[in-house]
Amino acid sequence: MSDPETPGGAPRPVIGISTYRQTANWGDWRHIPADLLPADYANSVEKAGGVPVLLPPLASEEAARIALSRVDGLLIAGGADINPARYGQEPDPHVTFWQDDRDAWEMWLLAEADHQRLPTLGICRGMQMMAVAAGGSLVQHLPDVVGHSGHGGTEAGYSSTDVTVDESGRLAGLVAEHLTVPSHHHQAVDEHPGFRVTAQDADGVTQAIEADGDRFSVGVQWHPETADDLGVFQGLVAAARERAARRG
Repeated sequence: MSDPETPGGAPRPVIGISTYRQTANWGDWRHIPADLLPADYANSVEKAGGVPVLLPPLASEEAARIALSRVDGLLIAGGADINPARYGQEPDPHVTFWQDDRDAWEMWLLAEADHQRLPTLGICRGMQMMAVAAGGSLVQHLPDVVGHSGHGGTEAGYSSTDVTVDESGRLAGLVAEHLTVPSHHHQAVDEHPGFRVTAQDADGVTQAIEADGDRFSVGVQWHPETADDLGVFQGLVAAARERAARRG
């Protein structure tokens, strides 16, 4: 029986999502190493018509190759800062924590996704990792550049940022030209070889990047998984579905 949520009865594509690995507490368990991800990511992929599969940080390039050979699309999720050594810089005083195992895993995932031409979406840190993996760099502490901390969230969670989308980009077919988005970041993409900027905010901060060509390779700086905004997830799932159909 075909899935009624999938247009034309096509199989629902499988989307791999990168995760955190850190200690956590739940029930009677305390300080247990765990593979974690806010459920909003998987829920958004499912609502967009995909089947989410979590990809915990593993310790080899071969594992990334095997994992991505079994999925139809890749989502690099948000999280901690990237080690500045990955883009040839010393840490800013505001950059005090990173996860080298996750950095390495996502670098391998992105390299393999490029090799397989796998549809890829990066969210917040995920967009930043896409730029770094391509040989780019980051603004390590955005308030030092824009003069305020409005991008960095609030005590209640996320702050709001007004974004303008370039009408000529792929993203313009997925979201409105002007939108207010949930933000929670103190860093931003600086250099981004192989990508072009397709959304910015009033401060000139890069809010979205896209690779040229027909492959879906999009990063957004905001957190669409926390809002009622499925556009970018639907774009990823549609591209993954098309790729799965071509593979037969």
